[in-house]
Amino acid sequence: MNLESVVNVLGVLGVPGRAGGVAVLGLLVSAVQAAPLACLIEPSQVVDIGSPVVGVLATVAVERGDTVRRGTVVATLRREVERANLSAASQRSEVQAELRAARAAAELARSKLARAEDLRRQNFISEVAVEQARSEAEVAHRRVDAVREQQRAAASDTETARSQFAQRELAATIDGVVVERYLHPGERVDDKPILRLARLDPLRVELVLPLSDLGRLKTGDTVHLKPDYPGAPRKAATVERVDKIVDAASRTFRARLNLPNPDHATLAGVRCLPEWAAATPTAGPAAAAVPPTR
Repeated sequence: MNLESVVNVLGVLGVPGRAGGVAVLGLLVSAVQAAPLACLIEPSQVVDIGSPVVGVLATVAVERGDTVRRGTVVATLRREVERANLSAASQRSEVQAELRAARAAAELARSKLARAEDLRRQNFISEVAVEQARSEAEVAHRRVDAVREQQRAAASDTETARSQFAQRELAATIDGVVVERYLHPGERVDDKPILRLARLDPLRVELVLPLSDLGRLKTGDTVHLKPDYPGAPRKAATVERVDKIVDAASRTFRARLNLPNPDHATLAGVRCLPEWAAATPTAGPAAAAVPPTR
């Protein structure tokens, strides 16, 4: 559509004359150029909670919409066998009776050897008897070492059993909100996630801007945004990174903003409109270039 066609259309809409049509067209073009091609508010992080081992889901402690803290146990797998193995390994590592008996036998063998050596000096017994007592003392000493080695192995088994038990206890990896629950108790867990969590503080704002806006934003700038839903207040976001690579096909680049949301009052997954007039540039020299936003 050429300029004359646009002017004619504006005339039909009540804008008289070529000059008036050109003026209105200029305002429309300026408005389009001032607005970003896309502005979307998203969670800063989304993670799926799954299991590192195959098993049957025993419990799920949260529902969709629940707020969770990092480290909170959100689900468990059936773990009766792992609990029994942990208990048995712990008992083996804590038993001291066998070690005490081995030490007592070693002490007795050392006493016998000392008496035999004394009797040999007095020529009451033969050298063979002394060698026998020395061998018995050595065997008793080796027995103490063997028992200690068994206890160390039992302690290692305990740690292994404890790790296997802990693998069946699934905890939240971020502070966030449950956005999806995929499985229920009794279902088999293999490579499927159980829950999806989203971190809502801070939020991430993705901007897609035309090439003409290159240089408008710098890392550290503050930009006020208006989320696109009824009753949403203006929010201040900080520029986190600006692409240094332009998409050649669309002649656009991207920027990422950080939007604090401690009370979770701002919704995620909505569009927004930045107010360029309210942008506050950083003081001093421009920030260093950062890797492109993905």
